[in-house]
Amino acid sequence: MTSSMPRGLTRTQIAERVALDIPDGAYVNLGIGMPEIVAQCIPDEKEVILHTENGLLGMGPPPPAGEEDPELINAGKRPVTTVPGASFFHHVDSFAMIRGGHLDICVLGALEVAANGDLANWSTGTGAVPAVGGAMDLVTGVKAVYVMAGHCTREGEPKLVTECRYPLTGKAVVDRVYTDLAVIDITSQGFAVRDLAPGVTLSDVAERTAAPVVDARRGSHLVDDTGFQSGPSSFLKSEAST
Repeated sequence: MTSSMPRGLTRTQIAERVALDIPDGAYVNLGIGMPEIVAQCIPDEKEVILHTENGLLGMGPPPPAGEEDPELINAGKRPVTTVPGASFFHHVDSFAMIRGGHLDICVLGALEVAANGDLANWSTGTGAVPAVGGAMDLVTGVKAVYVMAGHCTREGEPKLVTECRYPLTGKAVVDRVYTDLAVIDITSQGFAVRDLAPGVTLSDVAERTAAPVVDARRGSHLVDDTGFQSGPSSFLKSEAST
């Protein structure tokens, strides 16, 4: 029997954990929804260049209330700002950057992630079906795919599964998943738990994951100033293959 849900992390705390793993100098695309919060959490000492599909490189965090520019928005139609050196371009050029492999990381939301890295994040397959948007291009063109999501749905159903039930965005494309309970890498062994949120145990994660999980935590598991147990940081496909 599954125990009561541990408190876990807030959406902002998950975004802070993602930002911690983004290396200095990376070119990053943030998906719609929870991933947008990452723009507010990048440490001042890091230079991270944010890209949005509608034609902006050098996106900044949302503007203060009352200072929104209706003509300066991200792909999710939310107001954003620009950083010094930002550039604007046609969305065709924007997708050429994506498809050409010029972005290091994309951070996306998810309905389900399978143990082999399959991603479903655009449709439940029933009712009104939205368009897949740029996600399908991102997962095939970007060097590393990070997912941010609640570990379970509001009904308590696991989002990390053996096989996705919903229409796929991409096959075997996800590298790492950040949830309110843990940081989990996709490996040849399946879901590998790298970090646990404060107060969360490996058993908590295993009980709420509809696939086997392995303990891949390393070192002394010292808690850093984010509250997370220490573990490996940036994880790009190019690094994993060396």
